[in-house]
Amino acid sequence: MKTHLDWSAYDTYGVGDAYAGIPATGGNYAKAVAVCMNNHQCQRDGKGVMCPSYRITHDPAHSTGARVKAFKAALNGELGDDPFAHPDLAVAMDLCVSCKGCKKECPSAVDMTLIKTEYLAQKNERQGVPRRARLFGALPRWLHEWRPTLQALVRLRNNSPWVAKLAERWLGISARRPIPQIVGAGFQGDAAPTTGERGKVVLFVDTFTHYYTPEIAAAALKVLRAGGYAVEVLEPEKTDGEPERPLCCGRTYLSQGMVEEAKVEARRVMAALAPALTAGTPIVGLEPSCLLALRDEFYSLGLGPEVGQLSKQAFLFEEFLMREGNKGLKLDLKPIPGGRALVHGHCHQKAFGAMKSVKKVLGWIPEFEFEIIDASCCGMSGSFGLEAEHHDASVRMGELALLPAVRAASADTVIVADGFSCRHQIKDGSGRQAVHVAVLLERALGC
Repeated sequence: MKTHLDWSAYDTYGVGDAYAGIPATGGNYAKAVAVCMNNHQCQRDGKGVMCPSYRITHDPAHSTGARVKAFKAALNGELGDDPFAHPDLAVAMDLCVSCKGCKKECPSAVDMTLIKTEYLAQKNERQGVPRRARLFGALPRWLHEWRPTLQALVRLRNNSPWVAKLAERWLGISARRPIPQIVGAGFQGDAAPTTGERGKVVLFVDTFTHYYTPEIAAAALKVLRAGGYAVEVLEPEKTDGEPERPLCCGRTYLSQGMVEEAKVEARRVMAALAPALTAGTPIVGLEPSCLLALRDEFYSLGLGPEVGQLSKQAFLFEEFLMREGNKGLKLDLKPIPGGRALVHGHCHQKAFGAMKSVKKVLGWIPEFEFEIIDASCCGMSGSFGLEAEHHDASVRMGELALLPAVRAASADTVIVADGFSCRHQIKDGSGRQAVHVAVLLERALGC
């Protein structure tokens, strides 16, 4: 079986232990599937993220363990000669939101997010990439090439129920949910200073921050510079085939199984980061799913040994500040109005243990109290909550804990969420506008 992703990391799995039955075909991909030991941790409620689809259905068929069984059946030939096109596999994967909760909370660290990406790539190879998947996957390219047109179309669609219903019928995008509005011309970073008493950092501005929430990148610039850092905003190499198009981690492509397109984006990022990797310069990102793709999915894209170095130098905004705080960084922060926040962690932040840094950094704000919402996935999960057939499931995930907690918060309580999708879900489900930690720290600086 030819795979689209590099599964060599699983080459030695199953050697010398009681492995739970490696499927007959699939090679190292089959080994990645077979790490599941059937302990049913994915079929529970309570604290943690895993498994959002099980939590809303309480049906074992919509759990990580059941998906593993479906893949084992497929790779053992039980679903026919073309198992990746079999409807049983599609049903098993239907409600998977790629939250990475299983990678963190499953004792066997099943990476269903990556397994799903390979599944979608195999399915696309056989059946073609669906129209909606092409639309969502290629969003970074559409935003660059057709931004003014997309701005107008999104505005029209959001303001016209008739157009929204037409879009649902033609593209499968739920008419019951607004589409985020594209902001202006995107992030326009000013020239970074040439010196900084605490050294230099590279700021990776992802697609979502660039086109939808540029104020977050502007806030991060101010905070980092206030901390004494020279900040260079990462730009494509001059030799890049598309030097004017902003860089992208490839996350949107991966989520739709468009692996080759994701590799193109990842190679552009690696080329742009080459000088920083050589110099050991820290790389700071703002959107959890994008920055953490550099530390996780990039390993599976066959980008070379430099990915190992990248994983050591790439930090989420709060992770970098916490690290530097341990080395003496002091920000001149002031109390902010209200003095209280409710914080929702992005699933990938939780999966990579990054919430500790969020707590640490928020603790620097004087006279400030905050509470972390004990919630699973927000339910938006990229394009999942926009898909017509998944709208209800998306809302049910949000209603498990996140949305009720936000609605119960006082009007002067700040809602904090670093994830773009999380903020979208919170706004749509509660009417509250959540902010990124960088924006909160900017306020505390009095900038």
